[in-house]
Order: sequence, then C-alpha cells, then structure tokens
Amino acid sequence: MSAPAREVEVTGVVRLGQFLKLAGAVDSGAEAREVLTAGEVTVNDEAEERRGRQLADGDVVRRGTQSWRVRVTG
Repeated sequence: MSAPAREVEVTGVVRLGQFLKLAGAVDSGAEAREVLTAGEVTVNDEAEERRGRQLADGDVVRRGTQSWRVRVTG
C-alpha cells in the first residue's frame, strides 16, 4: 500500500521530467528518462513515458510506493 500523496507546489507550467526532479523522485533528467522508459511512473494511475507531459493542478504522480500531488500556484 502506498503512502498518501505529498503535495509539491510549482509555479506555472511544469513538465513531468522537471516535476520528478522537484519532488525528489529522481536526481537528474537522465534518471527521469530512465525511470519513465522503464514504466516506473504513473500520472493519475495511468502509465506515462513522456518526460514532456504537461502536468495540471491536482495531478498525482506515482513512482513505486511514493506519490506526489501537483499544486500549481501563480
């Protein structure tokens, strides 16, 4: 069972690869590409492989047992 989603605040438009780094799910863009290609990431419970996917307020990103909720400000 996974823990409750931790809210991560972002300003304006954020793409999935950037968000994974902001949330601390990965250390670099290269690692983001690897975990996405390996199918380790879901957005709103759907597998996602696109680093450039634009996220919206309220989206839930999950990797393994950790999850993060996007909170767009500004």
